Amino acid sequence: MVEPYIKCAECGPSPFLLCLQCFTRGFEFKKHESDHKYEIMTSDFPVLEPGWTAQEEMAVLEAVMDCGFGNWLDVAYQMRTKSKEECEAHYMKNFINNPLFSSTLLNLRQIEEARTADTAIPFKPTDDPPRPTFDSLLSRDMAGYMPARADFMEEFDNYAEWDLKDIDFVDDDSDLLHALKIAVVDIYHSRLKERGRRKKIIRDHGLINLRKFQILEHRYPKEVQDLYDAMRRFARVVGPIEHDKFIESHALEFELRREIGRLQEYRRAGIQSFCSAKVYERVKHVREDERRKRTMLVDVLQYIQDGRACQQWLSKQADIVSQSIPLDHVVVRRRSAPPLNLTGLPGTEKLNDREKELCQVVRLVPGAYLEYKQALLNECRRQGGLRLAQARALIKIDVNKTRKIYDFLIKEGYINKT
Repeated sequence: MVEPYIKCAECGPSPFLLCLQCFTRGFEFKKHESDHKYEIMTSDFPVLEPGWTAQEEMAVLEAVMDCGFGNWLDVAYQMRTKSKEECEAHYMKNFINNPLFSSTLLNLRQIEEARTADTAIPFKPTDDPPRPTFDSLLSRDMAGYMPARADFMEEFDNYAEWDLKDIDFVDDDSDLLHALKIAVVDIYHSRLKERGRRKKIIRDHGLINLRKFQILEHRYPKEVQDLYDAMRRFARVVGPIEHDKFIESHALEFELRREIGRLQEYRRAGIQSFCSAKVYERVKHVREDERRKRTMLVDVLQYIQDGRACQQWLSKQADIVSQSIPLDHVVVRRRSAPPLNLTGLPGTEKLNDREKELCQVVRLVPGAYLEYKQALLNECRRQGGLRLAQARALIKIDVNKTRKIYDFLIKEGYINKT
């Protein structure tokens, strides 16, 4: 409809529009009559600044969308009514440097970033996605997902198409046979919907990178981890944000209950200041150690008369003590393995010379090293520093390798101690 035009104010709900020629002739159609109230529709008025009508504002936005930002010559050619300089100056002034629009665009950008912060694809588009070989450990951890193709190696209900491959609709089919074929197609569609539903759950909850998911899960105490395992089956019925809020709220509730219990214990013991609470905790640990020693002495006196029972008890206590000693305190005499050959391993090109030397000595593939490094950097950035114990909680590998990686990152300045 060419502006200006007439809109009937009484016909509806769908609008009834008339051009000026038909309106002047008293055109009537169906329920519309010539004496109905009307509105004159036009966009020939300034909106943001004089000299630019509302129609031209919409035209310049459409031209920028069609031609691309910065192609002002093509934008002016599409608009016809403004020059290249006028289009650029008006757009930059009112849609780029305008505080109102810039704040709105910033809010929209922040909302979009928050919405896409935890996607199922754990690899940025600019990165070279890993290409794990079939049936490798990384491929199994990623549930057969192929990042280079953004699809799974094997779909859910992978043979759903087999029931459909021999169906052919012909004109001489009977009504019953035609209805049966339609029913098979409907069943196939329902199976495709279930496949898409499962993919959506994986994408929304970020379940592709299993190792990253486990690192995030291990942040919680044991009680919250048990709740996490129990509630994982219900994640499919709520969104990822709601599920994370539920888990975080219960983690906070657990911390509050534990803190309340500790304060109640202080109150029962007559503690009235945190300084006294420190002394109480120290004395409490000493008292518990003394109690364990007394229990051990009672056991020794109980089995001292029976040599065989005493020997069994000593062996049991030796096992307990050996399990309580940290692994990094145990000295194991063994022949050192040769350095790892990094030739052809994925991710080697992303390492510098010192990192390659570390991976060779520690015998760690570059892909795993880069993943551990990123996890430690993120945790250090979040905590403002990182201790070795926290690094070992994040990286579930040999503690000696963890120490070497931690010391290397400290030495190179990637992370810092708290």
